[in-house]
Amino acid sequence: MLILDYLAANPTAFIILCGLIGLTVGSFLNVVIHRLPIMIDREWQFELAQFNDPETELPEPEPFNLSRPRSRCPHCGHMITALENIPVISWLLLGRKCSNCQQPIAARYPIIELFTALASLMIAWHFGFGIQAAAALALTWALIAASMIDFDHQLLPDSITLPFLWLGLVLNLNDVFTDGASSVVGAVAGYLSLWTLYWLFKLATGKEGMGYGDFKLLALLGAWMGWQMLPVIVLLSSLVGAVVGIGLIVLRGRDRNIPIPFGPYLAGAGWIALLWGQEITETYLNTVL
Repeated sequence: MLILDYLAANPTAFIILCGLIGLTVGSFLNVVIHRLPIMIDREWQFELAQFNDPETELPEPEPFNLSRPRSRCPHCGHMITALENIPVISWLLLGRKCSNCQQPIAARYPIIELFTALASLMIAWHFGFGIQAAAALALTWALIAASMIDFDHQLLPDSITLPFLWLGLVLNLNDVFTDGASSVVGAVAGYLSLWTLYWLFKLATGKEGMGYGDFKLLALLGAWMGWQMLPVIVLLSSLVGAVVGIGLIVLRGRDRNIPIPFGPYLAGAGWIALLWGQEITETYLNTVL
């Protein structure tokens, strides 16, 4: 308790600690981003094989989860030691290369670590010591992992979105971010709004404009922040998504038929709304009215 009392009385120490924790969590998020889609795919393949041939007893697959096996170099299989796994620092000391095969280590790993640390600092600075900061940190880390997985695989895992949707509802039973009624309505309205747009777009064009994971992600954000924040989140995500999408088509010649994941824009807009949604809404209303 002495440590908690110290952090509560010293905002600077709390902010620095959250940044350091964010660095460490960012390293773990790199593991989640890489392994969770593989774990989901392996589970699907195993269940499909069981469905196609239910009478054959299939061998249990080798353990593959967030802790096993240990991290290895994707090029040579070198097992990464603890000293080679220090966030950012190890990447710099190793000269951005594997210590064994000298193949380059992608810069995205330290970038995610630094981004997670910066986002954690912002959360600690904005909310200060307390339950709001602790919950917002957990949500921030979940949104980073979900966004990167969606960016890589166009997949928003239920194992991330659904637990955090329920967590938002539970937290707001005690009015942590909004009242309980607004939280429930936000979850329902978040899901149904995108679900409705999905079917209207599909009926009009015959194409799928987004995935069911996007519905669940907006439901999650509605559960955490209430229905009042949904217009801000949708408008911000649509604006950023449109700008980025047009930029990719114009500057990089991206095929318009290649889908662009919407999850990262929803997550980013939701995170902004978590910190400054009320101010954005008030500024907009004061400007318009």
